Parts: sequence; C-alpha cells; structure tokens
Amino acid sequence: MKIYTKTGDKGQTALYGGTRVSKASARVDSYGNIDELNSFIGISKSHIEDQEVLRQLKKIQFDLFTVGSEAATPVDKLMLANGKSRLPIIISETEIEELENWMDAFDETLEPLQYFILPGGGKPATFLHAARTICRRAERSLVFLNESEEVRPELIKYLNRLSDYLFVLARYISKINNEPEEYWNPNER
Repeated sequence: MKIYTKTGDKGQTALYGGTRVSKASARVDSYGNIDELNSFIGISKSHIEDQEVLRQLKKIQFDLFTVGSEAATPVDKLMLANGKSRLPIIISETEIEELENWMDAFDETLEPLQYFILPGGGKPATFLHAARTICRRAERSLVFLNESEEVRPELIKYLNRLSDYLFVLARYISKINNEPEEYWNPNER
C-alpha cells in the first residue's frame, strides 16, 4: 500500500465514514491538533526515564488515537447501518478517571502551588508544558467544532483532564529530576 493517494491534492480529505471535507474544516483542525499533541507527547517520552510515567504516556498516546478517530468521524457516521459502532473503542469516564487517579498520585508528592509556574523545569518538563498548551488548543478546537457539529462531551472532558495531567506530570518530572520550578510571582518583578 502506498502512503500517498493523491486524493487530497485539491485541499479535500475524507472523514471516517467517507464524507469529503475541506482540509481547513473545524473537524480536520481538531483531529490535527490531537495528532500534534500525540507527537509532542512522543517527544516528551524520549526525554523521560521513569518506567511508570512512560507506561502512562504510552496509554495516553493510545487513547489520543481513539479521541482522534472519533473526532474524524461525524456523529451521524458513528453507527453503521447494521446498528454496530463504526469505531471499535471510544473514550469513556474510565479513561478520564484514570487520568485523575494518576494526577492524584503525583500530586501527593508535590508541594502545594502558591504561584503560577513558568514553563520549564528541565528538558522533559519543558516538553510536557508544551504538550499541555497543545492539549489546550486541541480542547478549544473540539469545543469550536461542537458549536456547529455535535461532539461527545467525553472527548472534551478527556482533553480538559489531560491538560491538567500534563501540568501535574511536568511538576512531578521536575521534582524527580531535581530541577527547580520557577514561579510567576507578581511581587518579585
């Protein structure tokens, strides 16, 4: 199978289910942002040694493919004519709770926040902070899509929780790597 199909040469692409849309559509933008986030998590992983964190990030990358596949599927195409789901798996409250549990475990080891944290804290944490901002953009793009086409609320909730997870993880990685956090303290200008 060749990787290039030439079907997108005129600025159109096919969504899951066959509908053709502009590559500039809100739906394509949303799953493109999710793909970019997934790639940035891969970059982050390449700088992390903690095996449990790597296991979690691999699971998150898997889940992001799940989110992306649903974002690439119009709601009216989620079900096949025979009544079965077009997608073999979807994001549910289980994956959202998993992120919350991981965050809670990391948070127990961290100092309470008193100020905003400047993105940084060593190379792995810095990449995680960048992934967090991409996650926020992916979330905003799904919210924007939801204003014109229905998006299951679990997808938006998952990305919202994932950005929180990436923030807490960046702090945790800074701590275990003995990298100091820098704060935005308006009183110390």
